[in-house]
Amino acid sequence: MALLDGFRVLQLGGGLAAAVCGRLLADSGAQIRCLGADTQTLLAAHLNHGKRMVARMDAGNADLIVAEGTPAALRASSWDAAALHQRNRDATIVLIGPFGQSGPQADWPASDLSLFCTSGIARLLTGQVDDLDEAPMRPAGEQAAFIGGLAAACAGMHAALLGGAVIDVSVHEALATLAITELARAGLGRPAWPRRRLADGNGATVTILPARDGYVAVSPREDRQWAAWLGVMGSPAWGREPRFARKPDRVENWDALHALMSQWSRAHDKQWIADAAQAAHMPSFPLREPGESLDSAQLEGRGFFRARTVNGVKLKAPGSPFAATQTPAGAAKPAASAGVLPLDGVRVLDFSWVIAGPTATRYLAAMGADVIKVEAPGRGDPGRATELHNVLGQAKRAIVLNLKSRDGVRIAKSLAARCDIVIENFGSGVMQRFGLGAEALQAENPGLIYISASGLGRSGPESHAVAYGTLLQCYAGFAGLNSHAGNAPRVGMAWLDPMCGLQLAFIAAAALWRKRASGHGCRVDFSMIEAMLWTMAEPLLAAQLGAPARIPGGIHAMAGDDSWIGISADSDAQWRSLCALVPGLAARRGDAGAGLDKWLRGQTAADAARRLIDAGVPASPVATFRDLVESDHLRARGFWKAGLPGLPWQAGFGCKSGPAPALGADTEAVLGDILGLGGDEIEALRSNGAFG
Repeated sequence: MALLDGFRVLQLGGGLAAAVCGRLLADSGAQIRCLGADTQTLLAAHLNHGKRMVARMDAGNADLIVAEGTPAALRASSWDAAALHQRNRDATIVLIGPFGQSGPQADWPASDLSLFCTSGIARLLTGQVDDLDEAPMRPAGEQAAFIGGLAAACAGMHAALLGGAVIDVSVHEALATLAITELARAGLGRPAWPRRRLADGNGATVTILPARDGYVAVSPREDRQWAAWLGVMGSPAWGREPRFARKPDRVENWDALHALMSQWSRAHDKQWIADAAQAAHMPSFPLREPGESLDSAQLEGRGFFRARTVNGVKLKAPGSPFAATQTPAGAAKPAASAGVLPLDGVRVLDFSWVIAGPTATRYLAAMGADVIKVEAPGRGDPGRATELHNVLGQAKRAIVLNLKSRDGVRIAKSLAARCDIVIENFGSGVMQRFGLGAEALQAENPGLIYISASGLGRSGPESHAVAYGTLLQCYAGFAGLNSHAGNAPRVGMAWLDPMCGLQLAFIAAAALWRKRASGHGCRVDFSMIEAMLWTMAEPLLAAQLGAPARIPGGIHAMAGDDSWIGISADSDAQWRSLCALVPGLAARRGDAGAGLDKWLRGQTAADAARRLIDAGVPASPVATFRDLVESDHLRARGFWKAGLPGLPWQAGFGCKSGPAPALGADTEAVLGDILGLGGDEIEALRSNGAFG
């Protein structure tokens, strides 16, 4: 089902982030016209495949216009907001800039490398290190463009529900918000986690082990999973030692534990280990090279890859991570939003937890939706144990329901009947066992948009695999790509989950657009592994051409404690500017690193970056998250609000804000407001165990 059939997009210029935005819209059924699109590189040709190339501007025939560049560049092209609004006052205009369209850094030169450095993600990407001489790094595959483009598509699709709005997307901020917990800790003045590894470095939660033929990732984070994992390893005697009994014990004795597990794992193949673990319901996946995914039975069964000829070569290209099916019976077409925000009047029942789903519903709440977060009695969402909930819980209402009780399920069904969207990320089959599957809820509410997010999707031979986002980063090949030569791969930061949050919020807005056009609800089956591979288009395509995996460099050590600078000269003009600034560099084009290291000696990272930027060369110190809190640019853009990070875009209509609710804080109010239940009825439900 093409959710955006009939939605018209004009994509301006050759920017990769704008092309990513257009690709996601096209993969969801939108009609894309391109003026000045790039098709010269393998990635650009893929991103712009199937779009209609035009020779002149026709902005009047568009629902959404997307353009990429600094404010100065957009003004020079007459693609700034004022000029585009003159051409079409009803269209949503999305402008993507490396640092946004306002603030003191808005016109700075930037690159994939410099954006990863200035956002702080380069410092965090591969997780904690044992040796601070190991340089930070950026990921392979032009990921800044993918994250910026996803943010643009997400914000633009929401704004299109209103029409006539202007969206200002900052790639810098979109990258930074992937590390939402670290940002919140810094903003609230709490200590940052060091880059040097302490104790287990989160290894007792998820780790990589050597195998006979590569590596395997395992995640025995819960006590029952640890017990299952010991069984997979043959119940070794050391597994009964007190030093490994509880998770805190395993953290304290991590180096010894990892050595013992590695001794066992080296004797087995990575796929055998993962299969044995999954059979015991213990999360595990082998580390793959990107090319290994091309023959995946799971991806083939779901029809993920698309046959495509790129520059005359037949390749497998990633398709859409969304499988959408329309409800058979339509409902009355809802009116367009009459409120100030795009989702005013939209109600969301949110069964999601931890990062990916709550990130998506955080965006829905910010765009005006009444998000009702459903949590189990007890501790609720694990995100409440960290700063995660402070950010992702903003402007939501929280209720507690015991879905193991008949009354709890009945209340959930009654709420779903009065909602526009249900979103869940339980394991496959869990919602059906509760009686809350899509068919059951849409039978009562035909216009319902039901979004399921899972590790590998709800269909296919691996659909029941136990998965976490960090494990899927390993399975897709992302973790293996992003490691220095000679180093064993590390899991790294939770990259996939917040990225999926952007995609889920986008598809929710696209489904609402379709519902307003047709009256139909839909079922969306979202696969996180497919979302990961969708953004890994460049290494996937390169693998089919026999191109070596690219390990991006360009980050140089500076004097001082763990101080680094990222420098890139991607164009001929930037290289000439760099050579004019750095004596003798032109003679060392094949050895630019050594020449730059010599020039950098005696300078601070901040001073060197300033000189390079003034010369038109993208550069940045590798920022800490405290640096982002103290950033004059982010302060000028109003990114920080009460010590918490804001959205990765600015919109003329603003956003909804509010504190994150306590566990179950709104249970009585929600049942009263939406279901009309009185105090005596709520107390009877409480007595019957509906709330735990």
